[in-house]
Amino acid sequence: MGRSQAIPRGQSRFGPEGDDSGSHILHVDMDAFYASVEVHRDPSLKGRPVVVGGVGPRGVVSSASYEAREFGVRSAMPTARARALCPRAVFIPPDFTAYTAASRAVMGIFRDVTPLVEPLSLDEAFLDVGGARRLLGPPAGIARLIRSRVRGELGLTCSVGVAPTKFVAKLGSTRAKPDGLIVVPVDQVLEFLHPLPVAALWGVGERAAETLARLGLRTVGDVAQAPVGMLRGALGEAASAHLHELSWGRDPRHVTPEQVDKSIGAEVTFDTDVADPAVIRRALLSLSEKTGARLRRSGQVGRTVSIKVRLADFRTLSRSRTLPGPTDVAREVFDIAWALWEGLWSAGGDRRPARGATGGQPSPGAPIRLVGVRVEGLTQAGATPRQPTLGEPEHGWREAEAAADAAAAKFGRAVIRPASLLRKAGED
Repeated sequence: MGRSQAIPRGQSRFGPEGDDSGSHILHVDMDAFYASVEVHRDPSLKGRPVVVGGVGPRGVVSSASYEAREFGVRSAMPTARARALCPRAVFIPPDFTAYTAASRAVMGIFRDVTPLVEPLSLDEAFLDVGGARRLLGPPAGIARLIRSRVRGELGLTCSVGVAPTKFVAKLGSTRAKPDGLIVVPVDQVLEFLHPLPVAALWGVGERAAETLARLGLRTVGDVAQAPVGMLRGALGEAASAHLHELSWGRDPRHVTPEQVDKSIGAEVTFDTDVADPAVIRRALLSLSEKTGARLRRSGQVGRTVSIKVRLADFRTLSRSRTLPGPTDVAREVFDIAWALWEGLWSAGGDRRPARGATGGQPSPGAPIRLVGVRVEGLTQAGATPRQPTLGEPEHGWREAEAAADAAAAKFGRAVIRPASLLRKAGED
């Protein structure tokens, strides 16, 4: 989700009624997605400041309703800071199962319109609707259809930018928020683009913006009119060429329907630093369960299991091991993850830096801030033959976990979990 920018004077005239004949790219961005899902689930929250995020001492805001944003609450802000700014807000821990389900429904609506859908995250995507015109009408009409279906079927709102390119469409949706639609006609791209602050350009962070400001370049139009040599001297060859093209509205990228995951995993940051191996073991088992379920949902298997460990002093260690064959079985992932963990603390443990060991050897009993489990080297499960091992039972962990997936789809994943994850902390 992009950073909101104040709308410069003169841009307020851009709205839903512009000429969309040359603008076939849509960027659809859900409004305060996680918070909106929570309000839809509990209508009593409507109109109240709602903050979704970690509720522990190290929690971070994932989403804030627009009522909370009026108090200065923003995503990625520490939860403690959000509480100070808006003590009357309703703070809700994230429920990614609910958000993923809502995202699937949203993306399903998009794919009803066009197969050319490029998700960027759970709550936003690019669409190329050029091929849908004959059936569904002009792009702005398609955007209205999407917004109507999202509201009517899911009880959520979204903002849409309609433009000739991905870059300008994304800027359009940002300016349409919340719950709006903006069309940027092909012959008015520069009129829309040039008054914007330089931070609107992809790739311009705080440091680059400060560098450009020292050169007197504060708007996109300033960058467009600046000599390329000046930009090159300040930002380098690649960045200067990239920003110069964007400043003139040139973005040749197409909407890419599928993006292949390079890895799938999960991690957890503890509320307080942990040194108890039993707590770490349970965390690794839980993370392996999540990773296995995500692999199966995506229809993928992987051959390399890795763990990440962040110590209390913020040093980050990693270890990995490649299996003889690919897997999507959480129990197999956990067995490797636990062996890698034990190898961290043993002088005779897994000591193969070339196979993914980074960060050195920690001191025994060092407190842990974060652990993570990841599976890499992914391939499609159906296209990857699996070689059974000698003596393997006909039905094993794979079938058990598939049955658990089916139960979780009906009743939620919390209803069926490994027994060790059902014990209370401190129990044997």
